[in-house]
Order: sequence, then structure tokens, then C-alpha cells
Amino acid sequence: MSELEELRQRRIKQLVEQQRQGQGQQLQQQMKEQEIEAQIKLIITQILTPEARERLGNIRLARSQFARQIEIFLIQLHQAGKLPQKLTDEQLKQILEKLKQGKREFSITRE
Repeated sequence: MSELEELRQRRIKQLVEQQRQGQGQQLQQQMKEQEIEAQIKLIITQILTPEARERLGNIRLARSQFARQIEIFLIQLHQAGKLPQKLTDEQLKQILEKLKQGKREFSITRE
């Protein structure tokens, strides 16, 4: 029985260690996500006027995934050098309109 108890104790220690490693990985992942989020916010602050940032914030409240897509799109434009100055609210509206036009809308009716 002593061997059985020893095996159990080793297994318990092994499981505890695995759990600690999993928690460490989760913490690293959260920190990485927070760092990416901070970088995105910094770049958006650099490329949008306060009014345009406010509009993007309102979009984020209603449609967070769409807002993220817009942020990525704007950052790509910025990195490609296609945004020589800060985007105004009016310019952001124009970009949003162009994106909206490319989207197809479907309606489903029941009979």
C-alpha cells in the first residue's frame, strides 16, 4: 500500500504542477492581449482626431467586431503611409460609407 500511496502523491504533485503551468500560460496570454490592445489604442490616438475616436468608440459599443475591423484597416492604411495626417470625423464617415456600400444586405421573409 505504501507504493500505491507514493504513486498517488506523485500524481497529485504532477497535476498541481500542470495546473500552475496552465494558469501561468493564461496570465501570459492575458498580458499579451492587453499589450496588443494598448498598442492599438496608441496608434488609433495618433491617426484619429478626438471626434473621430469618439465615433469609433460609439461603433465599438454597438458592434465591437466591426470596430476592431475598422481599427485594423486604419492601422494598415497608416503603416502603408496612406494617411499623411490625422483622420477627421468627416473622413472617417466617408470611409465607413465606403465600407457599408461593399456590404451586401440580405432579407429573409417567411411565407
